[in-house]
Amino acid sequence: MIIYVDENMSPYLARGFDILQRPESTKLRDPIEVKSIKDEFGEGALDEDWIPLAGEQNACIITQDYNIQRITHQRELCEQYGLGMFYFRPPSRKGFRYWDMLKMMVKHWPDIIKISQKKKRPFAYKASSKGKLEAL
Repeated sequence: MIIYVDENMSPYLARGFDILQRPESTKLRDPIEVKSIKDEFGEGALDEDWIPLAGEQNACIITQDYNIQRITHQRELCEQYGLGMFYFRPPSRKGFRYWDMLKMMVKHWPDIIKISQKKKRPFAYKASSKGKLEAL
């Protein structure tokens, strides 16, 4: 299984979580890889281009871009291609600072893994900086 970190988040987060997840992934029937959308599909890749490709990989996405959920054709693409979506709602329009995003990912990582492994796709969850993951 692949969990992609959207390009509105640092690719270093994806690389770091991929390394941290490896020891646990060796115990899984379906190992988890963590990748950056920016690294895999290129900087500035359009949502309409990477969503179908990620869907073909049965992937999940972590993003700060809540507009994917709001924009009808993008939400429908996510549903059509069976993506699992995790929206991290930043505390301001500027988004999370790097270390705050890291803390959010660490806080929610066990639930992201559990949901990704057990929940039928498509699905969408949101997390605020103070709350837990909630189904949309």
